[in-house]
Amino acid sequence: MEKRRIAVIFGGCSSEHEISRLSAKCVVENISKEKYDVILVGIDKAGRWFLTDSSTEDIASGAWEQNPNNRVAFLSPDRSVRGLVVMNGCGACETVKLDLVFPVLHGKNGEDGTIQGLFQMAGIPFVGCGTSASAVCMDKAIAHTLLTGARIKQANYLWFFACNYSGEGIEKIKRKVEARLGYPVFVKPANAGSSVGVSKVEREEDLDTAVSKAAREDSKVVIEECIVGQEVECAVMGNDVPKSSIVGEIAPSADFYDYDDKYKNGTSQLYIPAHLAPEVSEELRHTAERAYRLLGCTGLARVDFFVRGGTEVLLNELNTLPGFTSISMYPKLWEACGVPIPDLLDQLIQLAFEKEAGCKNGKG
Repeated sequence: MEKRRIAVIFGGCSSEHEISRLSAKCVVENISKEKYDVILVGIDKAGRWFLTDSSTEDIASGAWEQNPNNRVAFLSPDRSVRGLVVMNGCGACETVKLDLVFPVLHGKNGEDGTIQGLFQMAGIPFVGCGTSASAVCMDKAIAHTLLTGARIKQANYLWFFACNYSGEGIEKIKRKVEARLGYPVFVKPANAGSSVGVSKVEREEDLDTAVSKAAREDSKVVIEECIVGQEVECAVMGNDVPKSSIVGEIAPSADFYDYDDKYKNGTSQLYIPAHLAPEVSEELRHTAERAYRLLGCTGLARVDFFVRGGTEVLLNELNTLPGFTSISMYPKLWEACGVPIPDLLDQLIQLAFEKEAGCKNGKG
């Protein structure tokens, strides 16, 4: 049987560029080479695309960008191409047909629907959520609003356009924070991943600095009440009928589960299963699957929660392309369910092909 050709795309114009490289290393090393012909496409921070034959070690370190064999490449939106256009040194170009794309991209331009729209235009199946679900889950203001409409419990919140935090608008927003949330609060950019641009604010005097920090990442700012409770996560996988993993718990080493904790120092404690009563875990898993379907997710997502007082389940956010590093919770949760990373990747790839087949048959 002829191997299917899969392009693993990594890097990107994102504050999570480095984490994407680490995730790509894990994904490339664990995809079955017996079933799939894997090609690598790196996007540097300037947004330039290259077809590369670099090692996974060079991908992880960033040294892949200096590979003399790199060739400029880009995904054509023309469906008759159905793949990459690769430039040769002499100025000529060739096309490389693709059966599927695995976007190992985090944050802006990677899991916010931007590149998913390009895949859909190109007519190439891809792993993960589609354009609209990716965009909705990435935008905390929109996701919070939809989840509120579905009566899924969350932390109390408010959001505003950063440009409105000026003049009289500053005092108006501060009054709302005091009345609706109280202190401390978390201030976040509406669109950013892995706690980038997030601040914990203990008093009103520090709100200006936190809003400014969040506004550097996005035009909308979300402010949420500070929940004192357990931070827990659930991995979800599937298309029309999603399934959820066992629940895992995070004990952050920092004041909150920040970027360094997630990806760099690895000093947070992970407990699988979480320290929860069975009925609370079941409620949480059911809520994760419900939110996944509500927001239109397909393929995969990691759903993050708080549990207050050991019983009250509060949904925090959905991550449509969670980390795949050696310390990432998504693959660890499925491993605890008896699904090792190679099998997990194969299932995600099959889900992408099934979604494509369903679309062709008029579903979705």
